[in-house]
Amino acid sequence: MTGGWHETNDDYLAAALHWLRLALRRHALLAEDNPPSAGPAAGERRPAVGDETGPATPGRAGPEVTADQVATAREAWATAASAQPPPALVELSQRLDLQPFEQKILLLCAAMELDPAAGPLCALAQRDDRRPWPTFALAFQLFDDPNWEALSPHRPLRYWRLVEVTQPPGQPLTASALHADERIVNYVKGLNYLDDRLESLLTPVSRAAVQLPASQRAAAEAAAGGWARASELGLAPVVQLLGPDQASKLSVAAAAAARLGRYLYRIQASLLPPQSPELETFARLWSRESLLLPLALYVDGDSTDVADIGMGSGPVQATARFLAMSSGVFALATREAWPDTAGTAAAVDVARPTPDEQREAWLEILGPGATSESGRLTTQFNFDVETISAIARTAQHSGHDIGADGQGEQVWDACVAASRPRLDVLAQRIDSRATWDDLVLPEAELGLLHQIAAQVRNRGTVYHDWGFAERTNRGLGITALFAGPSGTGKTMAAEVLANDLRLSLYRIDLSAVVSKYIGETEKNLRRLFDAAEQGAAVLFFDEADALFGKRSEVKDSHDRYANIEVNYLLQRMESYRGVAVLSTNMRSALDPAFLRRLRFVVTFPFPAIAQRREIWSKVFPPRAQTDDLDLDRLAGLAASGGMIHNIALNAAFLAASASSLVSMQLVLDAARIEFRKLELTVPEDEFVWRPKVGTPA
Repeated sequence: MTGGWHETNDDYLAAALHWLRLALRRHALLAEDNPPSAGPAAGERRPAVGDETGPATPGRAGPEVTADQVATAREAWATAASAQPPPALVELSQRLDLQPFEQKILLLCAAMELDPAAGPLCALAQRDDRRPWPTFALAFQLFDDPNWEALSPHRPLRYWRLVEVTQPPGQPLTASALHADERIVNYVKGLNYLDDRLESLLTPVSRAAVQLPASQRAAAEAAAGGWARASELGLAPVVQLLGPDQASKLSVAAAAAARLGRYLYRIQASLLPPQSPELETFARLWSRESLLLPLALYVDGDSTDVADIGMGSGPVQATARFLAMSSGVFALATREAWPDTAGTAAAVDVARPTPDEQREAWLEILGPGATSESGRLTTQFNFDVETISAIARTAQHSGHDIGADGQGEQVWDACVAASRPRLDVLAQRIDSRATWDDLVLPEAELGLLHQIAAQVRNRGTVYHDWGFAERTNRGLGITALFAGPSGTGKTMAAEVLANDLRLSLYRIDLSAVVSKYIGETEKNLRRLFDAAEQGAAVLFFDEADALFGKRSEVKDSHDRYANIEVNYLLQRMESYRGVAVLSTNMRSALDPAFLRRLRFVVTFPFPAIAQRREIWSKVFPPRAQTDDLDLDRLAGLAASGGMIHNIALNAAFLAASASSLVSMQLVLDAARIEFRKLELTVPEDEFVWRPKVGTPA
């Protein structure tokens, strides 16, 4: 609103308050001259309200006020009310359907905050110094167009909480004190802002949204069209935004609200008051705000599953009741359509931008010469446009010219960091330091690992440039099974891949994923896969047979739900677009259906003598103080790579305690400890070092 409007509104309020003061003073003078009788005469227009005046004190109402003065002031008020755009109280009356009598009651209550003389004049008009406040009884006596319906809780004054009634026990409603709501008083004065009782639950969504790609612009237009048609067709003004990506749905809702000139606010469905009285108050206040401000509300129900809807969970019930009892414009964001929502305005599917749209966004940021780099980023990461822009801003603030040659790695690292917060709460991040030189495997298995890394790097070329992604949307991820005995290098191989691909490695914490409660395991896995879909991580399922075990014959409900978990995993593994590595010591325990969905199966054999010798040659760091170690003798010990690492570490501690070099005997002593720990039977002579002839002991 402009400064000119504020001046006009102030003039209107000045005229209204001047008329009200004259009306109160004249009523007080008339009350002094005509003390109340036992009751109203038959046929009087005003309803009986009882004897509500105290003893009169002559002369307290001030100088004489004539009816002509009151009439003249009222005409001035009416003239001020005809200004365009209309003053705030007039606009409020139109939006909330206030009758003239109700408008005057609201003015009387607001005057208590706007005019210091209002309280004393109310006391004079009611002939009681103990009641310096307005009441319905005073309004019936003061104004010439009374209407008993104004007292109804279904009329605007009380329904919209414009005035609050302080009614002690045993006191009539008409004699109880009234006061205007603070939000409404400020609105009448010209201050229009969101009610502070809602601010603690709502989060404003910035209107300065990035330019959406074509697919999401179409979704925003559909949502805005659904809102626009809702009033015409008599539908609930609720548009359901469906899909797993929260950021995309929020961007679409913000764009749709901006098209209609509305400010978007967001609330988590779980934050809605669960109790009916509090929920009704919240719904009433929001509906009132929707009439006073151009607002739209984004109800975030993504954390609520369809299974919870059927069970009638708290957030679902609260959301349904809130939407049913509220008015305004709403976007309900859920993964799937909620049942019993046939009366909503529209249901719009929202997805992340297509790979081509993401590539265009990267090209716009990196420059037209970064075609290969944009393709590499698009293939590996699956971000919405707003996240892409945020990554670019972060890189620019760090002082890098992100379009320059050699700066692609900074952008890559920023992309990896952008997806970390969502995964850190679901899995354990492993700091990958192992390289290809640290990995000792047969040539065939090592070649398979190199193929995995090559496929991850070249997915853009095969899937998008060559068109394979147009044939199907399943099986586009890279999934591999690492099978073999414990300690043969499966975890290290996963670290090598993640380090070589410059991706984060996350080990899935089965204790946080698997739940004894029906349906909870699927929910945890869904959150995990959804977070990993952005593509910045290698998911490592250690001891995968605990999750991916064979389906069994259904004999009871537990078997049925266990099979449901496996079936869900089969579906998600097939649709997952990222990199996932499964590790198991028992390949035979896995469900056969997984093998078809796995791109690679790498078998990690127990190391042969030549491989054990190579592992021993690399196990001690260059700075470790070792004596001349007989690698051939050590390779003769039937130890896996993991056992060799433990033996070397224990031998180093034995040497540090003895302040000596890491000698062969110390290594054999550590080997004895490791073999006994694993209950492996080895002749004692194997752990005794006898130097060869001519070799110093």
